[in-house]
Amino acid sequence: MKVLACDGIHEDGLALFRDAGWEVVVSEPLKDPAALSRALAGVDALLVRSATPVGAQALEHTAALRVIGRAGAGVDTIDVETATARGIAVMNAPDGNTLAAAEHALSLLFALARHVPSADAGMKAGQWPKAGLTGFELEGKKLGVIGLGRIGGTVARKALALGMDVAAYDPFLPPSAAAHGSVPLKPLEELLAWADVVTLHVPRTKDTTHLLNADTLARMKHGAYLINAARGGLVDEAALLAALDSGQIAGAALDTFATEPLPVDSPLRTHANLVLTPHLGASTGEAQQAVSTILARQVLDYFATGAVAGCVNLPPLTAEAAREVGPWMPLMSALGKLAARLVPAPARLHITYAGRSEALDSRPLTRLLVAALLGGVSTRVTPVNALQEAAARGLVVAETVGGNGNGFDRLLKLRIEDEHGEARELEATLHRGPRVVRLDGVEIEFDPQAHLLLMRNVDRPGIIGLVGSHLGAAGVNIVNFSLGAKGDGEALAAITVDRPVPEAQLVALRGIAGMLSLEAL
Repeated sequence: MKVLACDGIHEDGLALFRDAGWEVVVSEPLKDPAALSRALAGVDALLVRSATPVGAQALEHTAALRVIGRAGAGVDTIDVETATARGIAVMNAPDGNTLAAAEHALSLLFALARHVPSADAGMKAGQWPKAGLTGFELEGKKLGVIGLGRIGGTVARKALALGMDVAAYDPFLPPSAAAHGSVPLKPLEELLAWADVVTLHVPRTKDTTHLLNADTLARMKHGAYLINAARGGLVDEAALLAALDSGQIAGAALDTFATEPLPVDSPLRTHANLVLTPHLGASTGEAQQAVSTILARQVLDYFATGAVAGCVNLPPLTAEAAREVGPWMPLMSALGKLAARLVPAPARLHITYAGRSEALDSRPLTRLLVAALLGGVSTRVTPVNALQEAAARGLVVAETVGGNGNGFDRLLKLRIEDEHGEARELEATLHRGPRVVRLDGVEIEFDPQAHLLLMRNVDRPGIIGLVGSHLGAAGVNIVNFSLGAKGDGEALAAITVDRPVPEAQLVALRGIAGMLSLEAL
């Protein structure tokens, strides 16, 4: 396995990859998509911070890449949609830098309140700039927190300890959450009109881009202050400059920007009422060590056990849950491939997880089976994009959890239909190893991972002997022979063999009198 680490990923995380036997390649930020694309050749996992943008062009020709890891919280520099379409998991490590980001937002708050940057610059210029730098005390002031997640919640808690009056708006929390916790929730317009200081702690999405614009800035209390230590683009920078010039906003502190690094000629750099820092929110030694090791463990667990943590395009799966579903994974892949051979153009797939299923998380199993079912057509179908690919191809996937296990502790039932409604049915279990126990309603046992012949024939003596003779003459050994009578004058047999049967021999077998069909799987 090979990992490419850009943007100064902390050595503690990289050491975990080396200890696991991975090849580790360290690189400076790769801002050119073509250069990143070349660097990704043969790479299984890519680790970045915010300096290396991972766009569609860089991912266009990746064949081996299975994971993109962001050592931090925001994934707005990663084209998650393209990654998902190509079956690549996108992970982040949002918990590792929570304290660092929250403390930096508070440091900006103090800097604004006491004019620290202006005072420092004046002192270093040989001045005594006391006049005009009268600040304000934080105790008793009203802090409006936009986004009450990990970082926003930490800022709110620490601001309460400072004696501030704190309220919040969170676009991702339901109104019912307003009655819970120590921080009251307000509608955005009400919060903006109420707060002396507004601080942003939401991700940048299509809905939150320019959340603070000319209209919303005008709704803030006249002379209020603004802090953005979250993501660039949440604030319309041109509108902010206009609000600062008019005095509507008394001052602002920005750690993130729409374009990073901030252009040298940006008018933000010269405004007297702005405090600027170069995206330092997560830049503490403790935070970088934490996000690096958290991310490394997530990636290694994903490759080793299928556990999914911190993934933005896969449902979470704990290590314990991964151990529960892990034994089923080889069976799901084998059944998906078998189903693809039985029904080459599936239109509907129904999966039933019967028997004892209360502790089973079926989501990763369903994705794995669908990926194997569709993977014969495209090698870029993985559990990450399996359901998206199914929808694109018109395959309707449904699942049922619970029901009669027919004597088995757990029983997996598949019904695969083509566009004409013709269906094949499989039932499988892990009892005594991965095996199919029923095919098209007939009790018959075989290993779906083995070389297999499925035979349907007239139920009369002599046919099985002829099949054995033909295979023996071709040097093909029969490992297992399972026979089931259909009850209508026909028989169904699953013949496990030790090697693929040559095509010429398959033609000869299909020519045996009484042979109705023979499928080599």
